[in-house]
Amino acid sequence: MKRNFLFYVVMLILGCIIWSPNIYSENNETNINELKENAPKVFIDCWRCDRDYIRTEITYVNYVRDRKDADIHLMVTDQGTGSGGREYTLTFIGLKKFDGMKNTLIYVSHKTDTRDEIREGMIEVIKKGLFPFIMKTPIAEHISIQFKQKKMEPTAVKDNWDFWVFNIGVDGELGGESSQTSREFDLDFSANRVTPDLKIQLGSSLDYNENKYDYEDYSITSISKSKNLRGLVVKSINEHWSAGGWLEASSSTYSNIKSLYSFSPALEYNFFLYSLSTRRQLRCLYKIGFNDVNYIEETVYEKKSDKLYNESLTISLEIREPWGSVSTSLEGSHYFHDFEKNRLRLNGFFSVRIFKGLSWNLRGRFERVHDQLSLPRGETSLDEILLKRKELATEYDYNISMGLNYTFGSVFSNVVNPRFGGSRQGRYR
Repeated sequence: MKRNFLFYVVMLILGCIIWSPNIYSENNETNINELKENAPKVFIDCWRCDRDYIRTEITYVNYVRDRKDADIHLMVTDQGTGSGGREYTLTFIGLKKFDGMKNTLIYVSHKTDTRDEIREGMIEVIKKGLFPFIMKTPIAEHISIQFKQKKMEPTAVKDNWDFWVFNIGVDGELGGESSQTSREFDLDFSANRVTPDLKIQLGSSLDYNENKYDYEDYSITSISKSKNLRGLVVKSINEHWSAGGWLEASSSTYSNIKSLYSFSPALEYNFFLYSLSTRRQLRCLYKIGFNDVNYIEETVYEKKSDKLYNESLTISLEIREPWGSVSTSLEGSHYFHDFEKNRLRLNGFFSVRIFKGLSWNLRGRFERVHDQLSLPRGETSLDEILLKRKELATEYDYNISMGLNYTFGSVFSNVVNPRFGGSRQGRYR
């Protein structure tokens, strides 16, 4: 009897040992699932983000495909920096149970940063931005805080290059088949220095394009060349005003320009603060210029050279909001010697989320052209027209595109599966 009792006790203990981990595992898994199910839903609104990497690295929130399903709208806007990197503004907008909460953080990448370094830096900033929202959920009990102590010396930044950034690019292409050959060569150089008070951009380019065609007894060789040397200097006056100017020297066989030298001082006013430029801008730019031009061929106005004065006014609007984005500019210009020699240019992009899963995009450009002073006299050959080697007379130029995009199905986008290229394969077709 005693042996049977001991046997049952031993079996009971063994059963507890065997089954208790499973019971704990099931309970633990149930708790994790409950936390995940009730975790904040995040909508990522970003053009340059690696969404798969974000979902892989930050797993304690849910990711949704539509803003209307989200508790947190993460909107990322960016702009270039003077050193060739990018400044990212991450805005965390609370929705539903987080309505009224908002958090904005800045992340700056450098030109020498790899894509992996940039996305790692973004992840750290996103974690910090989500923290105030997470602290209002049960997940806060599972969050720990670490402080990386580091001695910080109040010393000024010393830059051996004085904030100058240089770039040299060389590109060559050679191709052909039995009836045609092509050669192309491009050389670009730029030197930029950007500080909060002063912006300097210098650049030059050289382009050479040659095409040769042979078909039966017909043979043609077509060459297009252009050179450009340019400079821009802008001085920051305050949070709304800027002053500066352009310098340019160029030539182009396409535009019948043997040499062009121009100087254009300008003044700009931004109705919004420049510090808000990644989210909204409304800028008015006035420019007045002098142009000394020499033509390759005599123009339709019987000129071999010109000294021209012109002015232009450009109004630009850029807005990026949770409902979508809009970017448009209207520019008008004319020459002083003849006000009928003018041009009106309108550019626009509009994207709006109509309702859950449906968005509409519109992009367009229109130019009313009345200032083609460099058009050469005489007939333009069919070869030059087909190969676009010479500028043709026109009164307008336009293009427009629009489209709808509708997505439906599961609102969650937590899962990442990179097999066979995953969701990225379509980007490279």
